[in-house]
Amino acid sequence: MTAFDPFGRHIFADGTFRESESLESMNVIDPATEESVGTVAVCNSDEIEAIIEKAVEVQSAWGREPAGTRSAHLHDVADSIEADDFERIAKLMTSEHGKPYPESEGELANVAGIFRYYAEMARDEQGNVPGSTQAESFQFDRAFPYGVTVHIVPSNFPVLLTAWTVAASLAAGNAVIVKPSEQTPLSTLQFMKHFRELPDGLVSCLTGRGETAQAMIQSDGTDAVAFTGGVETGRKVSTSCADQLMPAVIEAGGNDPLLVTENAPMDVAVAGSTTAAFHLSGQVCTSAERFYVHDAVHDEFVDGLIEMTQELRVGNGFDSSEIGPLVSEAARDNVQRLVDDALEKGATLECGGRVPPDQETGWFYEPTVLTDVTPEMEIIREEVFGPIAPICRVESFEEAIAEANRSEFGLGASVFTTDLEEAMQAYESLEAGMVWINNPMIDNDAIPFGGWKHSGIGRELGRQGLDAFRQTKMGVIDWNPKVHDWWYPYPEEWFYDTDDQRF
Repeated sequence: MTAFDPFGRHIFADGTFRESESLESMNVIDPATEESVGTVAVCNSDEIEAIIEKAVEVQSAWGREPAGTRSAHLHDVADSIEADDFERIAKLMTSEHGKPYPESEGELANVAGIFRYYAEMARDEQGNVPGSTQAESFQFDRAFPYGVTVHIVPSNFPVLLTAWTVAASLAAGNAVIVKPSEQTPLSTLQFMKHFRELPDGLVSCLTGRGETAQAMIQSDGTDAVAFTGGVETGRKVSTSCADQLMPAVIEAGGNDPLLVTENAPMDVAVAGSTTAAFHLSGQVCTSAERFYVHDAVHDEFVDGLIEMTQELRVGNGFDSSEIGPLVSEAARDNVQRLVDDALEKGATLECGGRVPPDQETGWFYEPTVLTDVTPEMEIIREEVFGPIAPICRVESFEEAIAEANRSEFGLGASVFTTDLEEAMQAYESLEAGMVWINNPMIDNDAIPFGGWKHSGIGRELGRQGLDAFRQTKMGVIDWNPKVHDWWYPYPEEWFYDTDDQRF
């Protein structure tokens, strides 16, 4: 297989890397240095259609393979991933995204297991045999692939989130076309080498902008979509899918609340909140972005959070630092806008709130703690996607729940408490697709991941993540054929007597 070249304008097609036929290109910029670390193509419609046509052809055979055969192939993919030392792809990821190098390696270390999970799930979950509605009739359903699925990947976890939906789609019997993020296409592309274990054309990766993704969705050859990204883009994708009557899994981000009750384990709450707010510079869809802290522990919690925040190191992801740059200048500008709005409306800046004085190059922003935050501030209403911890003081647990639910988002929510009743009430009452008690942002391959409200439609991971990429077909087999009494023609005594005028 041709080796991947970050500056080679490569796509992944037919089981290998090759230069795109498109003449349009875009640079990939290191957000820490503002230097180009690669060049990728903006694929045109002709190239997209040619790749889709091949995927349709290959999927026809792949979808008919026994589940056990597909399972074995996916285990081969997992073997290939586990044999990789990850160094080159982790370097690419840190260079194009800015995340600390240990976090790039950590992301990659969690990928192989996803393919193993869905390799086995595909064998286990193939259909349903309910109780029959008639004697001597076998009634059942089986699952079938949609065909060709489109996977639109975000910048923050360019490999892990690719794997979440691609593994499930392949296990279901589909062919896959990946459209990576404009900011982080290189690591997604480099990861494609592991799919050489599969039939040529079954997995492809085409680079480009939003128009590239729209061309994939609107093609007659594609059948389902998986999208992870922001709400506005999610709406556009969802609208395009609706126009095609095409099923879609939409994960559209969040503005996750984090509750610290008067019964919180304070050392755990401070450390967990620091991570929940600032991991990946706050660029995680399940980052804690709104803090509701009980008055009884507010000052203690704030003091601890400030102390830990000020110990975090800001710098290049290849240096010893926990806080890398924002993925783009526009992302940093948005964070500054939200902080400025909060301060203008009465919030108190406890620490951070600025571009680091010693980081004039790159899109860095200091981890920031704000107090005296109130509901009318934009930072409470919008997805922040940056290293900000806005803290609201509340008088009761009930108030914290009510304020947490007063949002158009509903992806995740976190609570720190040692009180079982509070923990259970929080799980029951919080309007979110995921609730974490004393351990924020954890995911599990076997548990569905997704949000309520504007945070998305459908689920990734778990059985629901597999079902998102397949459709059912009902079957009825009467093994002792006979004429049923409800078939035509109806007997005369069944008809209404027209001489009977009674009402």
